[in-house]
Amino acid sequence: MHTYSMEIAGLKRELPICKVTDDLYIGAFICFGDAELTVACARELLKLVPADSYDYLFTAEAKSIPLIHEMARQSGAEKYFIARKGPKVYMPDPIHVDDQSITTAGVQKLYLGRDDADLIRGKRILIMDDVISTGGSLLAMEALVAAASGIVAGKIAVLAEGAAQQRDDIKFLAPLPVFNADGTVKG
Repeated sequence: MHTYSMEIAGLKRELPICKVTDDLYIGAFICFGDAELTVACARELLKLVPADSYDYLFTAEAKSIPLIHEMARQSGAEKYFIARKGPKVYMPDPIHVDDQSITTAGVQKLYLGRDDADLIRGKRILIMDDVISTGGSLLAMEALVAAASGIVAGKIAVLAEGAAQQRDDIKFLAPLPVFNADGTVKG
């Protein structure tokens, strides 16, 4: 398997290059199980935005959960929100939006319980993700914040992949190219 070597939050990592389609391969950034990387990325993400510019942190499950938890721990936040990929029995009257992600086949939904939506109402929400690529998940999170009557205060990610690097509405720690089947960077 091909890998892509990069520095993220001051740490060197080898990202496995994985097939999305016959013409598109991505470098898989996975924090799960890498405590050192999770702590470092959380620290650097918090530096991207002033602490007084948002009220709550918000992400979608699942790969960003360790990151948002560590960001909350480091910043002293007592509460953060996670959009779930399915309704849970403990979610009262959940609201939902459609989500189309590059790493998930088909359309999925993101859910937020009415209790969390009530806490978001009128609050400034900082949306974070591990990787922003096509922007589908980011768009779904923005729609969920809007459905809860919250205010998107900013959008941050560890990595911006491919064309997402050119977006001026997100802040990120490092760019991540997309790849050809042979592991070379797509031109």
